[in-house]
Amino acid sequence: MCLWRRHAARHKRCKVVKVLGRRASPRRHNNYACTATKPAKSPAEEDWKIKRQVLVEKRVRSVDVKEALRLQKENNFVILDVRPEAEFKEAHPPGAVNVQIYRLIKEWTAWDIARRAAFAFFGIFAGTEENPEFIQSVDEKVGKDAKIIVACSTAGTLKPTQNFPDGKQSRSLIAAYLLVLNGYKNVFHLDGGLYAWSKEGLPSVDGEE
Repeated sequence: MCLWRRHAARHKRCKVVKVLGRRASPRRHNNYACTATKPAKSPAEEDWKIKRQVLVEKRVRSVDVKEALRLQKENNFVILDVRPEAEFKEAHPPGAVNVQIYRLIKEWTAWDIARRAAFAFFGIFAGTEENPEFIQSVDEKVGKDAKIIVACSTAGTLKPTQNFPDGKQSRSLIAAYLLVLNGYKNVFHLDGGLYAWSKEGLPSVDGEE
């Protein structure tokens, strides 16, 4: 006879099996077998897991905002801001180059709606799609030989945490993935994103330079 009960503290399902020929006793825990079930990963989660593995294999390194500023000034690193143009114009690091990784969806087809559902899992802004001209624009504005620090608003992380065992996806990490996939060799990631840049009081400019 099998019973199901929910563990109140951990929100896990436990399969309870009564041992035949013995009377169930609350003190005899060995009379029960408990197996925790985990929800299956969504296609978006599986996709991010693959991208993260590529980033790890390509040794894409995260740098904090102060280190990023030093690298920009002393080693000719380019800060690639992948936020939408409107956000870039509000404020950005001096000398940063803007190429948005996502753009407003121009046509609402069934395929666009399906892609929105995938992006929504990671909190990507409603009404946006991946910019198909992203790599071409970076090639034109920056070039494959450039040393690049990719930045977005709050960034993500490749480091596993309790809540995010596969790290946490972000626009800058997706951009970094596309760059290394297309032959860019010197790609870094801005840890904490431009939120951390602003919080540290580092130089910032408004509008376009």
